[in-house]
Amino acid sequence: MPWELKTDRQIWLQLADTLTEQIVSGQYPPGVRIPSVRDLAAEAGVNPNTMQRALAYLEDSGLVSAQRNSGRYVTEDADLIGFTRRKLALSELKKFYEKMNQLGFSEQEITELCKKKEESE
Repeated sequence: MPWELKTDRQIWLQLADTLTEQIVSGQYPPGVRIPSVRDLAAEAGVNPNTMQRALAYLEDSGLVSAQRNSGRYVTEDADLIGFTRRKLALSELKKFYEKMNQLGFSEQEITELCKKKEESE
């Protein structure tokens, strides 16, 4: 997943969001060691302090834990990962429905469009 950073939100929050998506999508599976702050910062093209702030946020959320002298690891708590994944999905669905409503679609029309999309795949 590329690091697509925009100017509309704080960079560290965007980094935390991207890392969260990488965790819930399985790019960083439960229990795996994630790259160092410096490696992640270089990959994202940001200051290591900014990446450190994002990782500290993920530690506070419980998705990542720091092990003294051996780095940071993704939680092995499958329930927390699943909960976070569903929370992200519901947030994206809410945005989708809001946009579709702005375009003038009713709930029924949105449902029909989704069914047609599913059938065409």
